[in-house]
Parts: sequence; C-alpha cells; structure tokens
Amino acid sequence: MEKPAFLDRDRPDVPGLVVPGGVTPFYLAGRPVRGRLIRLGILADAMLTRHDNPAQVTALAGKALALVAALASALKFQGSFSLQIKGDGPVSMLVADCTHDGALRFYARTDEDALNTLLTRNPTPTDKELMGNGYLALTVDQGPDMERHQGIVEIAGDDLAAMATHYFAISEQHACWIMLACTMTDAGWRSGALVLERIAGEGGTLDTSPTAPDGTTQADDNWETATILANTLTVGELLDDTLPAPQLLHRLFHEEDLHVSQSRALAFGCRCSRARLVDVLQRFPEDDLDHMCVNNDTIVMTCEFCNKDFHFPRKDIASATS
Repeated sequence: MEKPAFLDRDRPDVPGLVVPGGVTPFYLAGRPVRGRLIRLGILADAMLTRHDNPAQVTALAGKALALVAALASALKFQGSFSLQIKGDGPVSMLVADCTHDGALRFYARTDEDALNTLLTRNPTPTDKELMGNGYLALTVDQGPDMERHQGIVEIAGDDLAAMATHYFAISEQHACWIMLACTMTDAGWRSGALVLERIAGEGGTLDTSPTAPDGTTQADDNWETATILANTLTVGELLDDTLPAPQLLHRLFHEEDLHVSQSRALAFGCRCSRARLVDVLQRFPEDDLDHMCVNNDTIVMTCEFCNKDFHFPRKDIASATS
C-alpha cells in the first residue's frame, strides 16, 4: 500500500494546497447534457509560479491543468489521467495529469531560442503556434496490474480547447463543448474550465425523441441550446474567486432544469520523492554516476513537475548494476 503523502518524509517541501470546490459536476435533467465547472483558484498560482516559464507558456499550462481536472473527474478509475502533447514547436512537450482524487501536476519542455524567436515575431501566439505539429494523447493509467487506455490524435485547432474537442470527435466519437481559460489576475494566476458532454440521453438511454423534418431531434435542439448558453460565459466569470460555482451555473442554465452535484477537491499533486529518485540513480553504472556529480561529490536531480532540486551525496549512491 502506497504511503499517504502527508506521512512521506522523503517528499519535497511543496505546497499542501487543497481547493475544496475545485470541481463542480452538474447535469441538465431530461436533456442529453452533463458537465463540469473547474476552478483551480489559488492552486493555479501556486503550481504555475514554481516554474520559470514565459507568461504565454504559463497560460497554456494552466489551461492544460484545468482540462485534465475536468476530464479525470468524469471518469471512474483508480490511478492517473494524463494529457500529453508533443510537437515540433517551441513548446516541444506539455504533460499534465490528475489522479482519481484530484491531485494535479504538470511540466512544459521548451526550446528557449525558438520560443524567443516566436515571441519576438508574435507576442500573443496561439496554442498551436506554441506547440506546432504533432500529437495529443490522453491516457488512463491504473497501475501495473491494469491495462492502460490511451487515445492519440494529431494536433488540430488553434487552441487547446479546440484540440481536445477534436480528440473526442475523432477518438471517442463523442460530442463535447469546452472552454478553457488561464490568465494573470489581481490575485495571481487563475485557471478554469467549463466542459459539456453530450450523452446518449437522460440516464444514458438511447435517444428516441421524434425527428424533425430537417432530421434533427429534440436532443439535438437541447444540446444546441446548452452550448449557446455556455457560450455566454466570460473569462472574468469563470476565473472570479468571489462568484460561487452554483451561482454561476444557475446564471447559465437555470431555465434548463439544472442539477448541481457534490463538488470535489483539487490539490497540488507532485508524486516525486527521494526514495524514488534513489531507485532511479541505482540503475546507472558507477561511471555514469561519477559523471553526474557536481563538485565531485554531489548528484543533483530536479523534478520536472514541481521544479524541486534533490541533492544526493555520491558516497550514498551505489549502483545496482555493479
């Protein structure tokens, strides 16, 4: 059994932040619509500012965190749900993941020279310009005893919301409406999302509503109405710490038989530890360990997710390959 984070003394000193109402699930009764409202609140600033990224990359990472929180909270699983985007742009890799209990982490790998060139030419690049051409993958990993589920599509669309919508249309044949936002506010970085999913019908049943002469159904009309209402949401509303989630959802969907479910927490969720990194180091030959040393006596490893440096005296690390 894995040791709880609060008992693990090998873990780095990272913020123990929890946002109790980070995820607010809801559905529209009698309509083929369910959704999640995501608001990271102070968690966004705490996570994003641990990395020294330009504002444009920080905003992209914040949107990725909100997206994985929204998608993971819709699934029943034990483990982690991850987003990985790999492209040929200045941001060559973006990874964000969320566990079944709402623990979030991310990292972005950038080419500094290519990024500076892009930002000099265009200070407000699209997400696509930052990441270039490549692929987007969503993965559910429930541990070594369970088969991983992964879907992969080409990057398509100018922003991350469009890319995710494309993924569900192609890989899952599933209609979604997605809004993502991340920006610097007076209170620091804030990130959020609103995601609507079209489900088969009320309770997951097949749609048997009458078909109109133009081929549309009542369910089609209900879905269109929900997306039109969702489009009235502003970034200011989505990221407003003082606007309660139920109140915001009521403003959007009060005429659509809105039902708001129990909210769920989000938290800072890096899972690195000294013990895990020692296990990695011990897999290297002694010569490689010697070459890793700084000042001949210390090995330094940095967690890409929480940007924490770990220092290991060389004399304490013995290769298991010897």
